[in-house]
Amino acid sequence: MANLYDTIIIGSGPAGLAAGLYAARAKMKTLILEREKAGGQIVTTEEVANYPGSVENASGPSLIARMVEQADEFGAERVLDEVKEVQLQDKIKVIKGAKGEYHAKSIIIATGAKPRLMGCPGEKELTGKGVSYCATCDADFFTDLEVYVIGGGDSAVEEAMYLTKFARKVTIVHRRDELRAAKSIQEKAFKNEKMHFIWNSVVKEVKGEGILESMVLENRVTGEVTEIVADEDDGTFGVFVFVGYDPVTSLFDGMVEMQNGYIITDDNMKTNIPGVFAAGDCRVKSLRQVVTATADGAIAATQAEKYIESAFEE
Repeated sequence: MANLYDTIIIGSGPAGLAAGLYAARAKMKTLILEREKAGGQIVTTEEVANYPGSVENASGPSLIARMVEQADEFGAERVLDEVKEVQLQDKIKVIKGAKGEYHAKSIIIATGAKPRLMGCPGEKELTGKGVSYCATCDADFFTDLEVYVIGGGDSAVEEAMYLTKFARKVTIVHRRDELRAAKSIQEKAFKNEKMHFIWNSVVKEVKGEGILESMVLENRVTGEVTEIVADEDDGTFGVFVFVGYDPVTSLFDGMVEMQNGYIITDDNMKTNIPGVFAAGDCRVKSLRQVVTATADGAIAATQAEKYIESAFEE
């Protein structure tokens, strides 16, 4: 069969790139499919301080650039195409993209997760017009303005501190009365003079005519509703949303077993379908970090190689 790959990896975040590196290095014919560009969520992160062995001041983009280089060096093919349909049950798996059809002996799903929305009125209309999900991408637009960060986990607090380099004031709005971020991150945040906090509150609505002009908050304890209006001289402010992530797995509904949208695998990244593996943030796991994503990818590729050796013995 023409254009038959040993493994096709769907997604090119850290999990997908690590899988591509390990698969290609094992002399497997490897294809990495990505809808837009390599990197996944990590490319929106300014500083990656907790990835073992990373150079000082490593950023998400620099880390991904090196991973791409490594996958390329060992011969992994990379194609930009949006996957529209998959057929996973047969021995030869079929992936139908917007640009073409691809066949493989094994599949590694590394589609990751995407930022969860607040789900309030005005959010969709004002996304990119004051509402953002990426501090690294959009911080510069809010230089010397006020910014509100929604969330209280590691990502929210780390990104809020990054935003203090640009904004004149950064306020974290959290639905609880204390942060969920690691204590070391919290300590830095509380020491930062530009950081402020609004507790026990959720966003009920964001408003504006073509640009964000106000935000309505509700206190979950008292029920009090407050509207924050942009400073008259500024005309707008920023709302950066970091309230968690949702897995990008709808393409595989009804095929692979899932739990709350996350793909179920064993320790070897195997799904319920022979020859189909999952790695990274799209699968059920206790920790979603770059280091665990790359480990998943390496395991998935190694197991895919073993599966092919067993299932396609002559």
